[in-house]
Amino acid sequence: MENKIKVTLVRSTIGCLKDQKATVESLGLKKIRQSRVFDNSPSLQGKLFKVKHLVKVENV
Repeated sequence: MENKIKVTLVRSTIGCLKDQKATVESLGLKKIRQSRVFDNSPSLQGKLFKVKHLVKVENV
């Protein structure tokens, strides 16, 4: 059984760097308080590290 991670956008991307905005968009998050569930992977961990100040991460 693979770990699932729930990612929620909690802060706006206004004023963020272009690559951080692109990372949030690649996660499929467009609005604040929008959530998505992902399978845990090294590439996902890299994306989350880049935008850790904008998202909340929970194990599901």
